[in-house]
Amino acid sequence: MEILKQFLDVFLHLDAHLDAIINQYQTLTYFILCLIIFCETGLVATPFLPGDSLLFAAGALAAKNDVLNVWLLIPLLFGSAILGDNLNYFVGKTIGLKVFDKLKFIKRDYLTKTEEFYEKHGGKTIIIARFVPIVRTFAPFVAGVGAMNYRKYIGYCISGGIIWVTLLTLAGYFFGNLEIVKKNFEIVIFGIIGVSLLPVIFQFFKMKLAKQ
Repeated sequence: MEILKQFLDVFLHLDAHLDAIINQYQTLTYFILCLIIFCETGLVATPFLPGDSLLFAAGALAAKNDVLNVWLLIPLLFGSAILGDNLNYFVGKTIGLKVFDKLKFIKRDYLTKTEEFYEKHGGKTIIIARFVPIVRTFAPFVAGVGAMNYRKYIGYCISGGIIWVTLLTLAGYFFGNLEIVKKNFEIVIFGIIGVSLLPVIFQFFKMKLAKQ
């Protein structure tokens, strides 16, 4: 329970914790931020790490200190996200089938449906998943398991990565230091998560209406 409280505290006050990291580690903060984004996108065991909120907070801090340069930060974070996605994809492609075979409660039909789904909606799925917490961690792995064509995957992966990193980092850079945002940072974080979930909610109701 104590660990959960600490995690929530870091998550809800990410700006303050990042500020402390910058003061302590200075330019090593670039490496720390890149490592978090790499793990969040590349390791299926760490989908709980901050992604959207981290980019926003990093952008906000880059606007008010001399340690972080937003125009250096964006390509570094983008590169980390793409490296993480590729690791996740190839892990899914190489050992994903073995995982499916061992997990007897997961039907092999699910894999077939996954392959068909990515064949039909692959590009759109990869880009949408980029903005959805947790889903963006598993999407590359499932794409690898479903044997999605790598050329098709990497193209949409890069496009989604550029939009995701640039949009959220610059949003923090330009709006993160407004007084109303700083005083209500927790609400802003939940707002970012809420907006991120809108595509999933939209697709859910669209499928429901299609079935009807």
